[in-house]
Amino acid sequence: MEWHEKYEVAVVGAGHAGIEAALASARLGARTALFTLDADGVGKMSCNPAIGGIAKGHLVREVDALGGEMGRAIDATGLQFRRLNTRKGPAVWASRAQADRFAYSSYMRKAVSLADNLHLRQEEVVALWVEGGALRGVIGRTGTKYFAKTVVLTTGTFLNGLIHIGLTSFPAGRAGDPPAKLLAENLKELGFPVGRLKTGTPPRLNAATIDWAALEAQRGDENPVPFSVDTDSISREQLPCHITYTNSRTHGIIMGAMDRSPLYSGVIEGVGPRYCPSIEDKVVRFSDKERHQVFLEPEGYDSQEIYPNGISTSLPLDIQQKIVNSIAGLERAQIIRPGYAVEYDYSDPTGLYPTLESKHMEGLFMAGQINGTSGYEEAAAQGLLAGLNAGRKAAGLGGVIIGRHQGYLGVLVDDLVTKGAKEPYRMFTSRAEHRLLLREDNADLRLTPVGIDAGIVPRCRREKYELRERDGKRLLEFLENVTLSPCLATDALFSSLGASGLKAPTRLSELLKRPEITIEALKSVVENWPETDWRSEVTVEVEIKYEGYVKRDREALEKMKKLEELPLPADLDYQKIEGLTAEARQLFSRARPLTLGQAQRIPGVTPAAISVIMIHLKKGGRF
Repeated sequence: MEWHEKYEVAVVGAGHAGIEAALASARLGARTALFTLDADGVGKMSCNPAIGGIAKGHLVREVDALGGEMGRAIDATGLQFRRLNTRKGPAVWASRAQADRFAYSSYMRKAVSLADNLHLRQEEVVALWVEGGALRGVIGRTGTKYFAKTVVLTTGTFLNGLIHIGLTSFPAGRAGDPPAKLLAENLKELGFPVGRLKTGTPPRLNAATIDWAALEAQRGDENPVPFSVDTDSISREQLPCHITYTNSRTHGIIMGAMDRSPLYSGVIEGVGPRYCPSIEDKVVRFSDKERHQVFLEPEGYDSQEIYPNGISTSLPLDIQQKIVNSIAGLERAQIIRPGYAVEYDYSDPTGLYPTLESKHMEGLFMAGQINGTSGYEEAAAQGLLAGLNAGRKAAGLGGVIIGRHQGYLGVLVDDLVTKGAKEPYRMFTSRAEHRLLLREDNADLRLTPVGIDAGIVPRCRREKYELRERDGKRLLEFLENVTLSPCLATDALFSSLGASGLKAPTRLSELLKRPEITIEALKSVVENWPETDWRSEVTVEVEIKYEGYVKRDREALEKMKKLEELPLPADLDYQKIEGLTAEARQLFSRARPLTLGQAQRIPGVTPAAISVIMIHLKKGGRF
């Protein structure tokens, strides 16, 4: 059989990465196929029913800035919204929302079903279709060949997926779904560098069996802040989460069952996430801690399932039940679904270009957990970039690269393709050198222009961006030119804020540099305030309050960019560069960095090696 249909882009996997990849290429106008094992499982939240968090919220807003769907989806289906780190500096402010996981999946299923140029297909992809070393498309389990100019693999935990509950193991991509064994074997046969990673999830509890009165409630924000610039406000009822803790009895149960733990008995070979460990890992690694926090998170408005965030485990079911019942408020709680660990194959991301195209096979892109990352947000961000570049390549256009100075997406991808992933990669604000410039509030100002140039941002979003720019400039000009004079009203306001009163007329921009003074406070005593979007007020206030730090960061960034953006010739033969050690030659030849900045970040590369390359290029008149 030749092919069933012709596509320009084929996306394999309909999780968070696959959804954004397929929508991105389709929005570019590319005829796109989205392949999944289960068309009803599109956008399924296999683990935590939440979107956002520290640094992850930045990624969601960046996806939104580039026209992606995740921000709109969580705004439409979230059941609790919270702003995190608000007592700290703006670089680490973060947004997080609990999702109605059933509504979220339904939203995404509808989004891909109604998208122009996008065709959802329920079929297992068992192999890449390769002829003469060239990628032609994908092959389904039915034997059908689907022609595609480019392919995006977003396979999540399905490649050779193996679930562990105690010492019992069985093949699965996640609970209830079969693994992608044939595709995993095909990738190995094609010579892709493959490793093994592991992740896990906690048991789900029956809400009706929990003693809610004994637990501390954690409520959402009174005025929820949306993720997407397309969402004006969120007004529906929010559900509370609750907090409880493990204790010495819990820890004793876990330590007494270590001989039945697949993690500690050597059954699990894959490396697990350092920053999201299982409860047995926490008890062993942090033996000095008397307790560990557990957040009880509702999974939906109409669901009785509760997600106990903090007790991910792969211990046997009888031990899981004992662990749960040892925790305050959960003494009679019943498990609906057991927790488990899942091992899966991933491909070494150093084999990718910063466009997320494979160095081993032209036209093949990879995104999400196949690249060694963890988290819905990291997956969605990669998916959008991979889909964007797959669509552009199919149309004969150049690739789009997001720099580290442009967004957390740029930091994420650069870390992956330069350093690789020996363990599941998770995004943190500390990974970004210029995090004060890469804030949540200015994600659209940073990246929407990139999306416009790339052809992925629709006209309506472009108009919103242009209005936002005008709003910000108008507000900044107003604050720079308007003064506030001493009077009874200002004295009363400043006194209520704990600020010293005015002694002379003072520009509003100067007043905003005081930590106690906010735009919201000034609006109550200043007439003729310009009408602007609340997002512009947040951005302008941050820029003014942290003006010195922002200026210093921008100056450092400009100096860094000169080196960062210095291109390295694609045909540079590192074996012939005199002065490089054998190790440096090997590192550069394997990584094939595109810029001198990227070369600097390769693990094991020394400043001396960078100097040798610069001298070599100068001698050859390369720069």
